[in-house]
Amino acid sequence: MTGHRPPAEDTTTDVIRWAAFSCVLVPVVLLWYGTSLAGATGTALGLAAVTAVCRILLRQSERGAAGLAQEEPAPRRGRHHRGGAGARRGGRHTAGNTPVG
Repeated sequence: MTGHRPPAEDTTTDVIRWAAFSCVLVPVVLLWYGTSLAGATGTALGLAAVTAVCRILLRQSERGAAGLAQEEPAPRRGRHHRGGAGARRGGRHTAGNTPVG
C-alpha cells in the first residue's frame, strides 16, 4: 500500500513539517492580502522562532518518555503483588453469585 506508514513513524517530525509549512504559507497569504513585506517577514521570523522552540521541547519530551519507559521495572507478580480489583482467585463468594432457583 502506498502512502501507508507504520504506526511507529516519528509523529514529531510530521508536526515540525506542518509547522515549517505554516512558516512559509502564512507570510505568503499575508502578502497576498496586502500586508507589508516587513510585516510578513516579521511574522515569518516569529513563527520560525516558535517552531524551533516547540521542536526542541517535543524532542526533549520524547527523550524523557523513552527514558522513563526503559527505567520502569517489569510488574512484579507474586503473592503480595497482584494486579487490581478482581485479581484474586478463590475465597468466599457473595450471596449475589448463587443461582436463582
